[in-house]
Amino acid sequence: MTNQGIEVWVARESHTWHDTAMNATVVVGRQGRLVIPADVRAELGLVPGDRLHLSLAGKRLILERPDDALAELRRLGTPVPKGRSLVNELLAERRAAVSAE
Repeated sequence: MTNQGIEVWVARESHTWHDTAMNATVVVGRQGRLVIPADVRAELGLVPGDRLHLSLAGKRLILERPDDALAELRRLGTPVPKGRSLVNELLAERRAAVSAE
């Protein structure tokens, strides 16, 4: 078995995922399990039973609470004015493309 470098990033609500203020090395166990070090769990307030969402970014694993992921998506939509409908804009673009054919 070869030893491949695996980076695990744990997202924090107040920081972006690439904040490297706290680093940790984890070992992949026989059954593919990762143990998050106690100081990282304490910093993030993780307790047994907490659920984390895992996503891939290239060769990186990103772990985040589902609520934190949802909050990040909401922050991405913040600049869109309340009266603007992205759905209506998309439909208008599609209709214009069809009528141009």
